Amino acid sequence: MTPSRLLLDTHVFLWWRGEPSRLSSEVRNRIASADLVFVSVASAWEAAIKVSLGRLDLPDTIEAGVLASGFEKLLITFSHTEHAASLPPHHLDPFDRMLVAQAQAEGLTLVTHDRLLQPYEVEILWA
Repeated sequence: MTPSRLLLDTHVFLWWRGEPSRLSSEVRNRIASADLVFVSVASAWEAAIKVSLGRLDLPDTIEAGVLASGFEKLLITFSHTEHAASLPPHHLDPFDRMLVAQAQAEGLTLVTHDRLLQPYEVEILWA
């Protein structure tokens, strides 16, 4: 069996931590039973911007939530940035484009609810 390696979109991680009922039981089970679950530093950056704009309130840091969940941090590499820059413009959000690039580069399944990511050649688990 192929190892299950997931990359959580920012909203999926936030739902996992604060509103797990927004995720289907199948998605919750897939996350809980995955071999590795990653949260990108891009998601921490995106959340920090939303917190600073008053659009998001977090009980703790993203890093603390990642560690408490037993997930892994996925750092952004120069290769990831170059890959993101080469993606077709299906989606213009830079954070989502980075997650697609990271999932493609690292062979990860992206867990998202964002249907605008569907045109990209990346394995998606729909949340």
